[in-house]
Formats: sequence, structure tokens, C-alpha cells
Amino acid sequence: MTIRAQSSSEINIRKVQSLDNTLSTLYSVISGEKGQERDWELFKYLFHPDAKLIPSGKNKAGVYTAHYMTPEDYINEAGKWLVESGFFEKEIHRSVSTFGNITQVFSTYASFNSEADKKPFMRGINSIQLLNDGERWWVINIYWTQESEENAIPKEYLPEN
Repeated sequence: MTIRAQSSSEINIRKVQSLDNTLSTLYSVISGEKGQERDWELFKYLFHPDAKLIPSGKNKAGVYTAHYMTPEDYINEAGKWLVESGFFEKEIHRSVSTFGNITQVFSTYASFNSEADKKPFMRGINSIQLLNDGERWWVINIYWTQESEENAIPKEYLPEN
């Protein structure tokens, strides 16, 4: 009997075979303690070639805007900060709608600087659109906004206590 090591492509394909695996990989790949490098190749593997990451919020003039980034743009703009600051984003609630091969997920998150932190420094909702091409899940877009005093997360998007 011959035993062979699994290739990284075989390991990665398992991370996108189910919706749950895809979303848990998405959260885990950007999370890590201060000084811990992220697996940016795995991060990019999650996204469709035309995918966008779109943070939204108020600008300095108080107007809501959206900032469109490719996965590579996100790495260049946020990657260094994630490693220098420590960052853990944890999903605390999920609402899923699927039609055919497309899925929309409202994924409520809590953000921490360390896994040991008990209180998040930020919460918000990721609106994640995904495509299942019959072989794997692809992240098409992540569009998100942070919670604020004037924009509290509605109860239906929070865990039941």
C-alpha cells in the first residue's frame, strides 16, 4: 500500500466543498494573533476571479459610501494592520437564503484583537454572496458595514440568549 501526502489543492478544495466550510475558512483565514502571518493564498482561493470586497460606512462628511476592492486590494490595504494589531473576526449569527446555485448570507460578526478577548471592539454584518458552480463554492462579493450607535444590529441578526 502506498501512502501519499495530500496536495495543497486537495486540502484547499475541501475548504470550499460546503457552504459551512467556505464561511468558516473565510473567517479563520483573516483571523490571528498579533504578529501571526495570514494565509493569503488560501484567502484568494476562496474568491471568484471577479469578486469584490465592499466595506461601507460614513465618510468624514457623514455620507454613506462604499469602497470596492479586489481580494488583492484587501490584502494590500488591510493585511499589514491585521498582523500588526491582532484580529479575530467571529461569526455570531447567520441567516441564509438560497435559490438554485446562488446563496446570500447575512453573517453577523464580532471582532477582537486577540482570541482571549471577551468583549469585541466592533460588530457588524457581512452580506456575503456565493456561487456554487457544481464543484465548489465561490465567494462572489462581501459587502459589509459596522454597527454604530445610530445603526444598531437588529435583534433578528443577533444570537438568541
